[in-house]
Amino acid sequence: MSQMHRITFNPNQCGGRPCIRGMRIRVKDVLEMLASGATEAEILESYPYLEREDIQASLEYAARSVDHAVLSLAK
Repeated sequence: MSQMHRITFNPNQCGGRPCIRGMRIRVKDVLEMLASGATEAEILESYPYLEREDIQASLEYAARSVDHAVLSLAK
């Protein structure tokens, strides 16, 4: 089941960047924690207002964001 409804956009918050459920934690923040090796449990412990589905939504958002064709103009 999609968790994309958890991703919010507000031009007056975090520079309009995608956030989690209207809070001031950006999708990018969650992804950077995961990329640096933090486990889901560690993130949830450090940010008790986050939920497991928020992490899933961040990953889903990232996957959808990179799902586009890359065209090369090589000669």
